[in-house]
Amino acid sequence: MKIKEIMSSPVYVVSPEETVARARNLMLRYRIGRLVIIEDNKPIGIVTKKDISRRLDQAEPQWRRRPIDHIPIRKVMTESLITIFPDATPGQLAELMRENNISGLPVVNNKNEVIGIVTKWDLIRYFSGLPLELKVRDLKIEPALTVHRHHTISHIVHELETNLMDRAVVLEDNDKPVGIITSSNLTFTELMDKTGDLPQKEIKMTRKESYAGNKQYRYVRDVLLVAEDIMSAPLITVKDDELATHAAGIMVKERINGLPVMGNGVMGILTGDNIVNSILTLKVKQ
Repeated sequence: MKIKEIMSSPVYVVSPEETVARARNLMLRYRIGRLVIIEDNKPIGIVTKKDISRRLDQAEPQWRRRPIDHIPIRKVMTESLITIFPDATPGQLAELMRENNISGLPVVNNKNEVIGIVTKWDLIRYFSGLPLELKVRDLKIEPALTVHRHHTISHIVHELETNLMDRAVVLEDNDKPVGIITSSNLTFTELMDKTGDLPQKEIKMTRKESYAGNKQYRYVRDVLLVAEDIMSAPLITVKDDELATHAAGIMVKERINGLPVMGNGVMGILTGDNIVNSILTLKVKQ
């Protein structure tokens, strides 16, 4: 099988001077995770959901003073662009992704024109159709990062960056998993308001006239957004003894790039990286 058989086309592109708000709106509208940056009809960079979510949470004054509708994509894009040719194999794609720690590459022709894009998502779909007997637990799943449903967004971003993770499982007080937060949740949430402050929500509160009196005085309290405000729920999971290809099929069907693995509680998260590594292992065995 060749890359041209699994790549996605057409490719959504933007110019480097368009705004981050424009990029985010395109990602949201078309349910995509990255955009290729084009200048003079040639690819010069790429911007992903992770680029946006992590950059906008930075505390430097120049970012806090600029709403995302004023920030050009050039400021957040990755310029060291790696591309692949349409006749490459899924194994070669997996090798490029692992060696360069990337999750998507533009597909270019011999004129360096973008004709498609391939991502870990495409490799997951490819893997789901292979005749394999591997179980989920055989894929060396990653430990799950967990956060509490009342943790703030800033705390979650800090935990993700500190632990080099792309997602976190949200737990209830009794450690029951109730949702998941990914770069999509963070990218498509307003991480700053127009003044550069963190987003807030309003909670209506009630006060009593006295300790034993009737609740009569009402007021509104502003609080920071927390995990439960932006998490994806209900949580979609897979058991550790299920077929790995079945798990990949769930990821394809539900359009998710990470799947919590359940055994005795949350055992870990099956990710696109696990599947990329499995494809590389299969390539070595062939």
